[in-house]
Amino acid sequence: MIIICETPFDPGALLNQFQANHPEAGAAVTFTGMVRSLPDRPITALILECYADLAQNEIAAIRSATIARFDLIDAAVLHRYGRLVPGEPIMQVMTLAAHRQAAFDGAQYLMDYLKTDAPFWKQEETAAGTEWVEAKAADDAARDRWS
Repeated sequence: MIIICETPFDPGALLNQFQANHPEAGAAVTFTGMVRSLPDRPITALILECYADLAQNEIAAIRSATIARFDLIDAAVLHRYGRLVPGEPIMQVMTLAAHRQAAFDGAQYLMDYLKTDAPFWKQEETAAGTEWVEAKAADDAARDRWS
């Protein structure tokens, strides 16, 4: 399951739907990313831009590679775009595996990819205007550890 959308979602309902058809799974790992506003740098919104078809295709390819690499039963990614306010879920990664380590590793691998290589561009909206979010070296290092 790959969903690229502008609409809000219910993380718990999404997880329940994902798990429902996999009684063979022994482990499920879920990560939900949310918009945050830091006290020393408050934002009013996070604006995510993407080409939905490109994002769908690229994330589907990494999902397939992740399932094969970690011997997962299934993996899913939901990623939003548009204008989101602090506290709203941005994305959710879910993995199912026979055992916990594969589920954890698969989820981490997908997250490291999404933070660095997924075709989304972010702007932070503040009282002073909007500013593009720069890539972080720590995110690149996290992705590179899988090489």
